[in-house]
Amino acid sequence: MVSQLAAPKNPEGDRVDFDDIHRKRMEKDLLELQTLIDIHFDQRKKEEEELIGLKDRIDNRRSERAEQQRVRAEKERDRQTRIAEERQRKEDEEAKKRADDDAKKKKVLSNMGAHFGGFLAKAEQRRGKRQTGREIKKKTLAERRKPLAIDNLREDGLRERAKEMWEWIYQLESDKFDLTEKTRRQKYEINVLLNRISHAQKL
Repeated sequence: MVSQLAAPKNPEGDRVDFDDIHRKRMEKDLLELQTLIDIHFDQRKKEEEELIGLKDRIDNRRSERAEQQRVRAEKERDRQTRIAEERQRKEDEEAKKRADDDAKKKKVLSNMGAHFGGFLAKAEQRRGKRQTGREIKKKTLAERRKPLAIDNLREDGLRERAKEMWEWIYQLESDKFDLTEKTRRQKYEINVLLNRISHAQKL
């Protein structure tokens, strides 16, 4: 038979209760485990809250970025619209200016053409006159030629006739000078008009 061992005693002489020691150790371990569990759940809750906060910040930042992009896109559309409107306005102004310039050029050319046509008509008329110029010259000389009629004149009469002839020649020379100047001015005006027409056509 195996003899039962007696329970040891503490220094005070009391018997050591192993069950109580085991129970207390279990309670202590359970308390420590519960504390660790509580700490774990608190830490997890804190991490979840931080994660939720981070997610909210990310969502807010994403929303802010989307709003900023929307505002920038709207501003860019407005800028492009203003640029297009300004470009269209300038093109319209340039087109209107070109149309006005073309109208002015056409008007100038039309006026020049009318004046030039008048000059051409007059020139043609003068050419027609020059075709019969010899006949006109003969007729004019016949009309202007004055008979001398000096056969029966004395000295005083001859002097008077010479004076009349001199005045007549002077008048003819004066008329010739006026006609020459008039012809020169007309040629100059025709040349100026031709130069203007040539310059306008180059534009």
